[in-house]
Amino acid sequence: MTIPDDKVSASLRECIDRAFRIPIFFSTASTLNDLQRQFQNRLIAEIENALLFPRTLPESEQYPETVLTNIRRLVISSYGMLAVNFRRFYIQVLDTNVGPPTSSTPTWQGSVFLQIEPSMAFQFGLPILLVREKDTDVNVGVWQGGISPLNTFIEWDSDNQSVEEFFETVQWREVFANWVAEVRAYYYARTEPQFSTIG
Repeated sequence: MTIPDDKVSASLRECIDRAFRIPIFFSTASTLNDLQRQFQNRLIAEIENALLFPRTLPESEQYPETVLTNIRRLVISSYGMLAVNFRRFYIQVLDTNVGPPTSSTPTWQGSVFLQIEPSMAFQFGLPILLVREKDTDVNVGVWQGGISPLNTFIEWDSDNQSVEEFFETVQWREVFANWVAEVRAYYYARTEPQFSTIG
């Protein structure tokens, strides 16, 4: 059975398009509302336009091992991480095991994996860009302020800012450009030989 030349060309073109993109770990929630999905799609377009290749679990990658092993494999085979923390659960703390709750105001929480995956990427030394939907995990883990060096992230105010407005801001363009440069530098550093010639 022979494959038509146009199909071979299309398949080859798809491989070539991927070959020149640097793989990054794209950490995100799996359950999204329509507005969040629109934001995610626009973010993926930004990543691909920067000639990076977003990989995520379990959509683009899945290995036959435990969840943490899968995350570790993806971290080790990536050259950067972009994590986006969307609102998932609106919760209120009613009681604690010791003393009264610090606050009874309801807050938004994201996915638990958006605590684990950036932490593992940081441990491995990947350049990390954190993006969150405003008011998500404000006082929780890597997403709370003051956790150096993970205290630099950018917020999308989904209640007052359209998807396009966010991606047109100077803040987004500057932070994203700096992160892309870090990813490229990290890629070149990791793919250089471990020895140097003596001249």
